[in-house]
Amino acid sequence: QVQLVESGGDLVQAGGSLRLSCAASGSIFRITTMGWYRQAPGKQRELVAVSTSGGSTNYKESVKARFTVSRDNAKNTVYLQMNSLKPEDTAVYYCNADVQSTWSDRRLYNYWGQGTQVTVSS
Repeated sequence: QVQLVESGGDLVQAGGSLRLSCAASGSIFRITTMGWYRQAPGKQRELVAVSTSGGSTNYKESVKARFTVSRDNAKNTVYLQMNSLKPEDTAVYYCNADVQSTWSDRRLYNYWGQGTQVTVSS
Protein backbone atom coordinates (compact mmCIF):
# COMPACT_ATOMS: atom_id res chain seq x y z
CA GLN A 1 0.00 0.00 0.00
CA VAL A 2 1.09 3.55 -0.75
CA GLN A 3 0.12 6.79 0.97
CA LEU A 4 0.31 10.25 -0.57
CA VAL A 5 0.33 13.16 1.86
CA GLU A 6 -0.11 16.70 0.56
CA SER A 7 0.72 19.90 2.36
CA GLY A 8 0.99 23.60 1.62
CA GLY A 9 -2.58 24.60 0.87
CA ASP A 10 -3.66 27.94 2.31
CA LEU A 11 -5.68 31.11 1.88
CA VAL A 12 -3.79 33.64 -0.23
CA GLN A 13 -4.58 36.91 -1.97
CA ALA A 14 -4.73 37.16 -5.73
CA GLY A 15 -1.25 37.62 -7.16
CA GLY A 16 0.33 35.66 -4.34
CA SER A 17 2.27 32.40 -4.36
CA LEU A 18 2.03 29.00 -2.74
CA ARG A 19 4.10 25.84 -2.86
CA LEU A 20 2.39 22.49 -2.51
CA SER A 21 4.24 19.33 -1.55
CA CYS A 22 3.24 15.69 -1.81
CA ALA A 23 5.27 12.90 -0.25
CA ALA A 24 4.68 9.27 -1.15
CA SER A 25 5.44 6.49 1.31
CA GLY A 26 4.89 2.76 1.63
CA SER A 27 5.62 -0.04 -0.79
CA ILE A 28 7.41 1.83 -3.59
CA PHE A 29 9.89 0.45 -6.09
CA ARG A 30 9.49 3.32 -8.51
CA ILE A 31 7.05 6.10 -9.36
CA THR A 32 6.42 6.85 -13.02
CA THR A 33 3.98 9.73 -13.45
CA MET A 34 3.37 11.96 -10.44
CA GLY A 35 1.56 15.26 -10.25
CA TRP A 36 -1.39 17.40 -9.38
CA TYR A 37 -5.09 17.62 -10.12
CA ARG A 38 -7.67 19.99 -8.71
CA GLN A 39 -11.39 20.10 -8.14
CA ALA A 40 -13.37 23.29 -7.64
CA PRO A 41 -16.87 23.24 -6.11
CA GLY A 42 -19.41 21.97 -8.62
CA LYS A 43 -16.76 21.08 -11.18
CA GLN A 44 -15.01 17.93 -12.31
CA ARG A 45 -11.51 17.09 -11.20
CA GLU A 46 -8.97 18.30 -13.74
CA LEU A 47 -5.29 17.86 -14.46
CA VAL A 48 -3.11 20.76 -13.33
CA ALA A 49 0.44 19.54 -13.88
CA VAL A 50 2.19 16.19 -14.01
CA SER A 51 5.77 15.03 -14.30
CA THR A 52 7.04 11.73 -15.67
CA SER A 53 10.04 9.81 -14.41
CA GLY A 54 11.75 10.67 -17.67
CA GLY A 55 11.51 14.35 -16.87
CA SER A 56 8.75 15.48 -19.19
CA THR A 57 5.90 17.61 -17.90
CA ASN A 58 2.34 18.36 -18.91
CA TYR A 59 0.35 21.40 -17.78
CA LYS A 60 -3.18 22.68 -17.97
CA GLU A 61 -2.99 25.49 -20.48
CA SER A 62 -4.23 28.19 -18.11
CA VAL A 63 -1.48 27.54 -15.54
CA LYS A 64 1.49 26.98 -17.86
CA ALA A 65 3.11 30.36 -17.38
CA ARG A 66 2.42 30.50 -13.63
CA PHE A 67 2.84 27.01 -12.14
CA THR A 68 5.88 24.74 -12.05
CA VAL A 69 5.85 21.05 -11.18
CA SER A 70 9.04 19.44 -9.94
CA ARG A 71 10.11 16.19 -8.32
CA ASP A 72 12.65 14.89 -5.85
CA ASN A 73 12.82 11.24 -6.86
CA ALA A 74 15.07 10.33 -3.95
CA LYS A 75 12.35 11.53 -1.57
CA ASN A 76 9.39 10.31 -3.65
CA THR A 77 8.08 13.85 -3.47
CA VAL A 78 6.44 16.14 -6.00
CA TYR A 79 6.03 19.89 -5.67
CA LEU A 80 3.83 22.48 -7.29
CA GLN A 81 5.06 26.05 -7.22
CA MET A 82 2.12 28.33 -7.92
CA ASN A 83 2.74 31.98 -8.72
CA SER A 84 0.45 34.83 -9.73
CA LEU A 85 -2.51 33.01 -8.23
CA LYS A 86 -5.99 33.93 -9.39
CA PRO A 87 -9.39 33.43 -7.72
CA GLU A 88 -10.19 30.82 -10.38
CA ASP A 89 -7.32 28.71 -9.02
CA THR A 90 -9.38 28.12 -5.87
CA ALA A 91 -9.90 24.38 -5.48
CA VAL A 92 -8.92 21.29 -3.57
CA TYR A 93 -5.61 20.15 -5.01
CA TYR A 94 -4.95 16.41 -5.15
CA CYS A 95 -1.68 14.59 -5.58
CA ASN A 96 -1.67 11.58 -7.89
CA ALA A 97 0.95 8.95 -8.59
CA ASP A 98 1.47 5.80 -10.65
CA VAL A 99 3.50 3.40 -8.55
CA GLN A 100 5.31 0.13 -9.22
CA SER A 101 5.46 -1.49 -5.80
CA THR A 102 8.09 -4.20 -6.31
CA TRP A 103 10.80 -5.06 -8.82
CA SER A 104 9.10 -8.33 -9.75
CA ASP A 105 5.57 -6.96 -10.20
CA ARG A 106 5.67 -4.53 -13.11
CA ARG A 107 2.06 -3.41 -12.80
CA LEU A 108 1.44 0.24 -12.03
CA TYR A 109 -1.07 1.16 -9.35
CA ASN A 110 -2.67 4.60 -9.22
CA TYR A 111 -2.98 6.45 -5.92
CA TRP A 112 -4.57 9.70 -4.75
CA GLY A 113 -3.82 11.92 -1.80
CA GLN A 114 -6.50 13.30 0.48
CA GLY A 115 -6.32 16.79 -1.00
CA THR A 116 -5.25 20.21 0.24
CA GLN A 117 -7.39 23.34 -0.01
CA VAL A 118 -6.12 26.35 -1.94
CA THR A 119 -8.25 29.47 -1.67
CA VAL A 120 -7.38 32.63 -3.58
CA SER A 121 -9.20 35.79 -2.53
CA SER A 122 -9.76 38.69 -4.89
